[in-house]
Amino acid sequence: MTDRWQFWIDRGGTFTDCMGLDPKTGEVRVAKVLSSNRAPLVGIRRLLGVAEDAPIPPCDVRMGTTVATNALLERKGARVGLVITRGFRDLLAIGTQARPDIFALDIDKPDVLYDRVIEVDARLTPDGAVLARPPPPALRRELATLQEAGIESLAVVVIHAYANPELEDEIAQIAREVGFTDVSISSQAANEIGMTARGDTTSVDAYLTPLIRRYVDALLAELPGSTLKIMQSSGDLTDARAFSGRNAILSGPAGGVVAYAHVARAAGHDRAIGFDMGGTSTDVSRYDGRFERTYETEVAGVRLRAPMMAIHTVAAGGGSLCRYDGYRLTVGPQSAGAVPGPLCYGHPDARDLALTDINLFLGHLRSDRFPFEMTLDRVEAALTEIQRAMARRGQPRSVEDIAAGFLEVANASMADAIRQVSVAQGVDVRDYALVVFGGAGGQHATALARRLGIRTVIIHPYAGVLSAYGMGLADVGWHASADAGRVDLQTANVEPLLTSLEAEARRALIEQGHRDDRLAAARRLDLRYRGTETSLTVAYGAD
Repeated sequence: MTDRWQFWIDRGGTFTDCMGLDPKTGEVRVAKVLSSNRAPLVGIRRLLGVAEDAPIPPCDVRMGTTVATNALLERKGARVGLVITRGFRDLLAIGTQARPDIFALDIDKPDVLYDRVIEVDARLTPDGAVLARPPPPALRRELATLQEAGIESLAVVVIHAYANPELEDEIAQIAREVGFTDVSISSQAANEIGMTARGDTTSVDAYLTPLIRRYVDALLAELPGSTLKIMQSSGDLTDARAFSGRNAILSGPAGGVVAYAHVARAAGHDRAIGFDMGGTSTDVSRYDGRFERTYETEVAGVRLRAPMMAIHTVAAGGGSLCRYDGYRLTVGPQSAGAVPGPLCYGHPDARDLALTDINLFLGHLRSDRFPFEMTLDRVEAALTEIQRAMARRGQPRSVEDIAAGFLEVANASMADAIRQVSVAQGVDVRDYALVVFGGAGGQHATALARRLGIRTVIIHPYAGVLSAYGMGLADVGWHASADAGRVDLQTANVEPLLTSLEAEARRALIEQGHRDDRLAAARRLDLRYRGTETSLTVAYGAD
């Protein structure tokens, strides 16, 4: 144990969970505060018992955050300029032409993440030979024009750059000389074949990284002398200065996966389902003795190649709004959030019932366990209003039945999410323990277990802050991928490529301040084969 306080923090959509380890006594303290950009600092000061304007002594902070996730969902990232090989201006707008709903007549395509595009004469052959190099003077003029237009960040995508990053590196260097501080290049963001997926991933990185860096800088400004590590989507921590947008999407939930796997193993279970119900959403995942990860996914309409925990999310949390639309009862996807929150929190701007209100009304929630007074008056009035609306539609129900109906809708949605990570993947959910956590998880645990036939439910003493606990349990890690060419993985010798990636990993972690003799000896390797393309991902860690 060090002589400095350690803080493990999960900044969620509604609440920010904070845990502090006292270096003198070994005591673990817990605080839960309403989420805001300053919430981690508020939580640290509360745990230390220092005033809001008092300096925070040097400490070690590990944190997961939804800042990047929310920015992507709400389209509130940086203004991005796309620099791409001539002839491919509309590549990312065209996308893959995939139609998830084949019978939809009105196709609503998500907006691209970039504001401006410039095409450049940068072209490589499939084996990485340079065919065309952009003239520096012309490139400088075009980049200066983007900067004058208010573009904050650049995404650079050159065809076949996975085979040779030379041209992208040159463009990035010129961009920095022009004055751009945030430049993402595809050969670093997703070093694999597939220009569209590389471009999408690079756009996400350019869109979110400036926002993350501003957030990190603001935290570090009030944490002088402290260390700050951020959870990545993969379940590994990284130094805050090395944290990037492409690895930030599941920053908070990944901590929960690390924690519930640890809790399940400690209880003697090698197979577990994680059920994390927070204020805004519910995250479910499966653990079979090893973490399930995905390496390509779609988030908010954007395809992304990055290692991340395989987590299925549904919009059913304690703050999910409960409404009657004239025909049926609905729960979510809208949420009351931290402000104004559920009606029972008492905020004057709250207008809609939330799932927390329903649980309080049905007696599933004890108001004396909350740090503030909760009232039922507005909840009962809202249920009575829905009762009258249903009666006018010829659907008479008691307020108790209506509340139970909302609960049933939420439970059905969450049970289906659990089936998606178990039954839909060919495993029997009844063979798994259900590890329940999140601020609202305990209110629904037994009902879900009964519905799914699960016989074991595990609720840890830190269940309400388990994702924060996972920050303290996680390892530091580094990830990279490389295209291995169109080869047969059964016979190909990929060891030289892996050795190169490992060497790069060690350098990256040493630069972050980790001692060479403390780096983990084992590497985690993932080999993927999609049609004619083959890629490798290697992760290296420090304990």
